[in-house]
Amino acid sequence: MLYEICKTLCFLTLKLFCKIEVKGRELFPKKGPFILASNHISNLDPVIVGMLCPRQLYYLAKEELFKNKLFGWLLTNINVLPLRRGHGDLRVLRTAIKILSKKPLVIFPQGTRSESYDNFKSGVGFLYKKTKAPVFIAKIYGSDKVLPKGASCLKPGKIKVIYAKIENINDSDSYEAIAARIIEKIKSL
Repeated sequence: MLYEICKTLCFLTLKLFCKIEVKGRELFPKKGPFILASNHISNLDPVIVGMLCPRQLYYLAKEELFKNKLFGWLLTNINVLPLRRGHGDLRVLRTAIKILSKKPLVIFPQGTRSESYDNFKSGVGFLYKKTKAPVFIAKIYGSDKVLPKGASCLKPGKIKVIYAKIENINDSDSYEAIAARIIEKIKSL
């Protein structure tokens, strides 16, 4: 319930500031798990991906976001799991695998906000190999203009999101090779 309320409030707020265009929403299955991997150029990206996807999503987010008790409570109650970056956080990875047995999970392979696609994490490859959940991707344009790094308020602009599905992942590839393929596909959209 809280997830849907937040999704609606975020959508209405962003519609006040932005023209929003989305392509590929119809690709998502109506039920079952999937991995949704997206580029990450703004703090708005998790909100944008979630509000434009027709399904309720689960997320991995840096644990520093949970330090404020009220904000941490909100994140926990809208399906966000804290992740220790730079470590193999096995507890969270086990939970992510469990979520992917039934529900969709969002992951940002870049690991942090970045315009570059050169530095990415192999976690998306790990999760795919462990779960065989279908992989969808999102490429977000314009969120870095609407909420630039360091800005505290939204600016008028245009946001475009393109969703696609990754086909024919080679199960024998390494985690890194799978993640690289996903990143390349995101980059190409």
